[in-house]
Amino acid sequence: MSERFSNPSRLGLGVLFCVALATSATAPACSGGGSTPPAPDASADAAIEAAEARAELDAALADAALDAEADADAAADADADAAMDANASLPGTSEGCPSDMVLVAGEYCPLVQQRCVEHHDEFEKDQAKKKKASEGGEGSGPSTVSERCMKYEEPSVCLSKKRTPMRYCMDRYEWPNQKGELPALLVSWGDAQKLCEAKGKRLCTEAEFNFACEGEAMLPYTYGYERDPTACNIDKVYRKREKKLFKYERCMKRPECKAELEKLDQRLPTGSMPRCVSPFGVYDLNGNINEWVVRPKQKYPNRSGLKGGWWGPVRGRCRPTVGFHKEDDYGYEEGFRCCKEAEGT
Repeated sequence: MSERFSNPSRLGLGVLFCVALATSATAPACSGGGSTPPAPDASADAAIEAAEARAELDAALADAALDAEADADAAADADADAAMDANASLPGTSEGCPSDMVLVAGEYCPLVQQRCVEHHDEFEKDQAKKKKASEGGEGSGPSTVSERCMKYEEPSVCLSKKRTPMRYCMDRYEWPNQKGELPALLVSWGDAQKLCEAKGKRLCTEAEFNFACEGEAMLPYTYGYERDPTACNIDKVYRKREKKLFKYERCMKRPECKAELEKLDQRLPTGSMPRCVSPFGVYDLNGNINEWVVRPKQKYPNRSGLKGGWWGPVRGRCRPTVGFHKEDDYGYEEGFRCCKEAEGT
């Protein structure tokens, strides 16, 4: 194919097609005026020329389609390269995982000893109050003060006789797993499970959350041994809920519910705290929003667990699991992220 047919938009294909028609014994002239048909003895040659012209036109259009397809492929490759470049600047690796997930692989310790050497003043005062009440023969009653540890002894100790090999993928960010978006809330364990499955993923298990958060060093906090509210979104002042909340979509349609949520909400965009990242490169596993996980040994309605803590003055570390929220529960501090099997596992 000659170079002049490589781009039909510049060739004047209409002219070419017009020539083909003009050489036909039955076609009108393209000029709009009358035209004298060719002599009968020239009709065969005209038909051949018209056929050749049509063949060249078809070939030119085919070349143009191939060029457009090549351009589309190049654009897709460029987008993929850009995504790879973006991921290359992030901690961790997505090897064996979708590009929006992180590979978590290594030896997990099921039973860990983490000894706190300094508690938060609020917790110390609450413990002293309980002790005094107990010594005076009074019941201390339930406490609303969380056990916040300010500093742990280093290093953590694995008490298990044998570590467990683990290899899986975890969303880099909290659902909807997009950096800069606010994490989902007012979603139940069951709904979270369905949303993950719709993406070809699943909810993470309790052990998967532990390992992704603490790494092989079994860090109490995803960033180390000392509590730091400047590293992750934790220890914000508690705001009491005063009105009923509904699941998110329904809440957004009710002005009263929406206003109450706005009063309570202290989330930050996912990935906005660069130090709140685990040894594997997963963001916000402590604080910001509690995350639903699966407790494999439990049965309905207790298969649900919440891990990582939220923005309030709660434990906000890797190992603890809150198990009293049932599968149908939802709250303004409850969200999730997804996991799936890594390739080659």
